[in-house]
Amino acid sequence: MLAITNECGSINYSEEALANIVGVSTMECYGVVGMASRNAKDGLWELIRGESLSRGVKINSKYNKLNIELYIIVQYGTKISVIANNVIQKIRYNVENYTELKVASITVNVQGVRI
Repeated sequence: MLAITNECGSINYSEEALANIVGVSTMECYGVVGMASRNAKDGLWELIRGESLSRGVKINSKYNKLNIELYIIVQYGTKISVIANNVIQKIRYNVENYTELKVASITVNVQGVRI
């Protein structure tokens, strides 16, 4: 649970809510096919779409700053570095704009390419 406190009171954010913001922001970026979730049984990565986008996101907080790690699958024929930079900018803007929490780092892990 992450919190912001000001003169009016405090706001608590669950990691699930923040992960949903990250997941939806990621899916809005061109070239992203979906989020990836690791199946712990056999080590395979599966494509996630729809309502469980937060499964491809890990969030850690330290000193009220977020460290975000996400796993994505990109579209074949797109430049991965451009997609990753767009994802980072979009996530940083949306999380800081919607929640007023500061983002310390964002790590994008490309787990696959889909045709």
